[in-house]
Amino acid sequence: MATQGRTGVALTAALCAMCLLPVLATAQLRVGFYQKSCPNAEALVRQAVAAAFAKDAGIAAGLIRLHFHDCFVRGLSRPQPLRCWGFEVIDAAKAALERSCPRTVSCADILAFAARESITLTGNVVYSVPAGRRDGSISREEDANNNLPPPTFTAQQLIDRFKNKTLTAEEMVLLSGAHTVGRSFCSSFVDRIWNGNTPIVDAGLSPSYAAQLRVLCPSNTSQATAPIDPGSPNVLDNNYYKLLPRGMGLFFSDNQLRVDGNLNVLVNRFAGNETLWKERFAAAMVKMGRIQVQTGNCGQVRLNCNVVNPTSSSVSLAGSVEEDGLVATS
Repeated sequence: MATQGRTGVALTAALCAMCLLPVLATAQLRVGFYQKSCPNAEALVRQAVAAAFAKDAGIAAGLIRLHFHDCFVRGLSRPQPLRCWGFEVIDAAKAALERSCPRTVSCADILAFAARESITLTGNVVYSVPAGRRDGSISREEDANNNLPPPTFTAQQLIDRFKNKTLTAEEMVLLSGAHTVGRSFCSSFVDRIWNGNTPIVDAGLSPSYAAQLRVLCPSNTSQATAPIDPGSPNVLDNNYYKLLPRGMGLFFSDNQLRVDGNLNVLVNRFAGNETLWKERFAAAMVKMGRIQVQTGNCGQVRLNCNVVNPTSSSVSLAGSVEEDGLVATS
């Protein structure tokens, strides 16, 4: 009996190790994964996002960033405590899906679908999302600090961080274009415009832009925000790239894209061709959605996207039956 127990543990460990193999895992993601098990899955997510967007167009930026954060931190897994703007939309979509298709659609896939819908609503960009992810069974806030690129990174640090996630320098520049929507807390860039109570102008900032930011971000504020793209903060376009040569990259890391010669070539290319940027941005989003996914019996389908399931509540993804394809997760 002891031998059988050890064999079972070893087999489970081996299967989970196989789930983590990048080629094996990503190959099992596919478009239309829920076509049989939950045909209205993507439509229900679309409805939840559209309803929230109608009330507040800024919610789209939050959903896009949620997807980015989840991809970079232990893959798509809802890793952090509920502090991210937009997660109430994920909760609403999950509730609708649980009513329609109980214990079927993972929170990770909901996040991927919601980001796609946000991109469609703000930029009229339509693309297919391969699905079949499962949710992570570990949630650690420190993983965010160790994986997410901060706004203080240099060009080389950005390149290295994205390379660690199997993304190229060009894909890093492409995905940085998501900064064309949304707002940022002043604390993320305040040291570029203030030294204590003394106004300053960071070398990478336009003086007039720095003055505008100081109006939005007084030196004694901590909760104020500013649009990342002041020209069109709720429109997914290539204006972000047009602002960089003018010294209007909000973050230090944004400005690094123009001071690095190789990256600046890409900035100019996307500034001059919005259609090209949108096409490649969509492809980069799909690739990012494949980062560190897990498959098979690894992970879980969370019943509540905010917390991992109790051990007794672990469920299998309904789409994992033979005729409906295998699953990939995080």
